[in-house]
Amino acid sequence: MHPRLDIAKAAPAAYKAVLALENYVQTSGLSRAEIHMIKLRASIINGCAYCVDMHVKESRHDGLSEQWINMMSVWRESPLYTPRERALLGWVDAVTNLAGTGAPDEAFEALKVHFSDGEIANITVAIGTINVWNRICVGFRFPHPIDQPAVAA
Repeated sequence: MHPRLDIAKAAPAAYKAVLALENYVQTSGLSRAEIHMIKLRASIINGCAYCVDMHVKESRHDGLSEQWINMMSVWRESPLYTPRERALLGWVDAVTNLAGTGAPDEAFEALKVHFSDGEIANITVAIGTINVWNRICVGFRFPHPIDQPAVAA
């Protein structure tokens, strides 16, 4: 796989606009775990290897457990996630898969039990933002870095 283009060079203003949206998400008041959950789950759904690699590493760096990270792709089958996290993941799935789900009322109602209207707005903007990044990275074929294996001493 070869990169198709570098958006930062090809369209600097567009890249800066997406970065501005990302900066908003990072300062929106959502917790680090919630942001990781949104970014990792949407990236899994969208098949964005670059973003999955990045968000797994960031989740680890912020202290989230390997099991919490690993079960994200099968969250519906795991009792690991709290009702609040499950509501958030359901909304990520619904909004990321919008064409197929139509963002159903039951997903929204589950979210309302755990989050304020302002938090729901910020969550939805965060979902939209990672979906933009996923489309840029997959569409332009951003390669994820290959980690060097640890060498035994």
